[in-house]
Amino acid sequence: MMRNKTRCMEDRGLLINSGFMAKMNRKDIGTDDKTSMPFVSKDTKEPFDSKDPEELFEKLYQKAVKLGLKGEDFEKLDALQEIINSCHKEEISFIKYFKAVVGTFAVIVVCIIFVYCTEWPVSNERILSLWFDFYDTDIEREPCIINLPETVVDVFRPPVDCSICQGITTVDRVSNITSEEFENKYAYSGHPVIITDGTESWTAPEVFSFEFFKEIYTDDSPVMENTEANCQFFPYKTNFRNLRDVFSMSEERAHMKDGSDPWYIGWSNCDFLAANILREHYKRPYFLPVTSESSRTDWIFMGSPGYGAHMHIDNVGHPSWQAQITGTKQWTLEPPPECYFECTARIQATVYPGEIIVLDTNKWFHATLNVGNDISITIGSEYD
Repeated sequence: MMRNKTRCMEDRGLLINSGFMAKMNRKDIGTDDKTSMPFVSKDTKEPFDSKDPEELFEKLYQKAVKLGLKGEDFEKLDALQEIINSCHKEEISFIKYFKAVVGTFAVIVVCIIFVYCTEWPVSNERILSLWFDFYDTDIEREPCIINLPETVVDVFRPPVDCSICQGITTVDRVSNITSEEFENKYAYSGHPVIITDGTESWTAPEVFSFEFFKEIYTDDSPVMENTEANCQFFPYKTNFRNLRDVFSMSEERAHMKDGSDPWYIGWSNCDFLAANILREHYKRPYFLPVTSESSRTDWIFMGSPGYGAHMHIDNVGHPSWQAQITGTKQWTLEPPPECYFECTARIQATVYPGEIIVLDTNKWFHATLNVGNDISITIGSEYD
C-alpha cells in the first residue's frame, strides 16, 4: 500500500506539473492549451531539466506563487482530481483485500476450534497422528505439538531477580572450596564460578575422546536415533540429524584433518548402559551441597575448535555444572534484558581442561566457542 501511495504521489506531482506548465505557459508566454512548449523561467530563459518530480514541483510552485496563483487554483487542476480519485480507489481495493484475508483467517480459526471441541468430523487423536506423520516424527516421544522459536519462548520467560548479576564483572575462579562455602556463595545465588580443581581425581581426561564415544554406543542404542522421549540431540548449525550421523564421520573430518568445516553437537546420555561406563571415569563434583541431587541424565557436548553454541538461554529448571574434559571453551555471558541497566552487559570467561563451570543457564544468556587446537569434550548435569 505504501508503494501505491508513493506511486500516486509521484504521478500526482508529474500530472500537476503538467497542469502548471500548461497554465503558466499560457500566462507567462502567451501559449494556448494546444501549444506544446517547455516551461521557461523568466529569470533564466532556460527550460527546467530536472527529472525529480519533487524538485520540479517545488520550482513550479515557486513560479506559480510569483505569478499570483493561489491555493484554489491548485484544486481546479483536472490532473490533481484524477490522481486523488485514482489513489482513493486503490485504498478501497486494499481495504477490501485486507478484510477478505482477515475474514478467511477468522473462519479457519473458528473451524479449528469447532473440530477440536466437538471432535467432529475427525477426532483430535487422528489429527495429531496425521500431524506427526506429516513431519515424520514419533508422537510418543515428542513433548510438544509445535516447537516455538527461541525468540517467542524468551518473550514469555518469567522475569529474573537482577541480584544474580549485580556487581558481577568477572567469573570467579576458585579451588579447594568446601561444600558449605560453595552453597553459601554460589550454589543458588546465580553467581557464575569456575572451580579450577573440579576434575582433579577423574580419569575422564585420559579416556574420553571421539573414538571412545563411538565405541561405547551400540548400533541399537537409543542415543543413536533419539528413539526415547528423554533422548535429545542438539545439532546446532551442523547438518547432523542424530548421533549416528556424527559417529559416521571419518577420523580425518572429526579432527578437521581434511579441511572440513568445524562442528559442534550435544546430546543427553539416555543410554544407561553407556552411562555406567562413562561414570567409571567421572563422579559427582566434590563441591556440590551435600543435600543436593543431580539429574539422572547427564549432558555431553563435543566439537572441534572454531565452533560452539549461539547465544541462548536454557529451560532445565535447575542450576548446572559443566566439566571441561578436553579442549578449551570460551563462555560469553549476558544478563537477561530486564537487568541490562543494572548489570554488566557482557562477561567472558575461559574454561580450561580439568575445570568445572557452575552457572544457572536458566537465568543467564550464554554462548560458547571452542578455542585452542583440541576437540572440546564437556560433560555436565543439573543439581537441585
